[in-house]
Amino acid sequence: MPEAQVRDVARLAGVSPGTVSNALNHPEKVSPATRERILSAITELGFVPNNAARQLRRGTNASIGMIVLDIANPFFTAVAHGVEQRLSEVGRPLVLANSGQNHEREVAYLDLFAEQRLSGVLVTPAGQVLDRLRRLRDRGTAIVVVDRKTGAREFSSVSVDDSLGGTLATRHLLEIGRRRIAFIGGPEDLSQIEHRLGAARAAVEGHGSGEILHLDVPTLDVEAGRTGARELLDLPASRRPDAVFAANDLIALGVLQTLTLRGVRVPDDIALVGYDDIDFAAAAAIPLTSVRQPAVAMGAAATSRLLDVIADPAGSQVEHIVLEPELVVRRSTVA
Repeated sequence: MPEAQVRDVARLAGVSPGTVSNALNHPEKVSPATRERILSAITELGFVPNNAARQLRRGTNASIGMIVLDIANPFFTAVAHGVEQRLSEVGRPLVLANSGQNHEREVAYLDLFAEQRLSGVLVTPAGQVLDRLRRLRDRGTAIVVVDRKTGAREFSSVSVDDSLGGTLATRHLLEIGRRRIAFIGGPEDLSQIEHRLGAARAAVEGHGSGEILHLDVPTLDVEAGRTGARELLDLPASRRPDAVFAANDLIALGVLQTLTLRGVRVPDDIALVGYDDIDFAAAAAIPLTSVRQPAVAMGAAATSRLLDVIADPAGSQVEHIVLEPELVVRRSTVA
């Protein structure tokens, strides 16, 4: 609200401009009676629509915030689509933010959501933000973690079993006779990467033959796939992998492009498995075998859980919902 309007509201409500500012931005600092006088003055002067007035009276914003790791990744677009579908059923708007796997940007968005007093926040953490999530919750904002099973007992989460996904991908490569498997993905401190890679290593160990070569890349995009593929092709022929398990489909597409340009045959020379099963996986020049995640269902389930927490913050039980992935076999592994 412009400064001149703040002064007008303060004069009509019989309070200081600072109190009006607190009522708008930090309603917990203003008594209910004073906030009601300010609300009446704002409404009488016609400075805010009725919806904003209702939010001020309630002390919270009806909007739901969501922070994703990478909005350029169609997987997260599909998750957000599931969120939006569910919210449209209850008439709540969605505020979508992209951390880009950047912890500082993620923190800035969480602080912004706190200032706006959103009713709830869905977040796929890029860094260690538990303390900020706790502060958000203590100020009345419901929290649900998406695409990661949090170890924190106080927050519900909805995720997909990444260990199972890693096992499915690696066992498939072993079953078609591949033994030197490169895993391209990172950073390893992302729990999704940690679980997929850990399951791949365990599958190889359980099989009794083969090896996993981990190529750590800083991002989860097509360029990371190109970089990883170039590193593989620079290896001596005797050490070159005969299969690649990419941490997601964007990386797999970058790998496929580089291998094709360098004359490496997929799957004859190197078999390739992606993860997520985005639409581009099936549409690639050589359709990708991929571990399919139920992205839209995950977004909808996380939203339903969040709405339950908003409706009953004290009585709602913490739940960790884990969905199952499935392997979709295409020409990148089986000609």
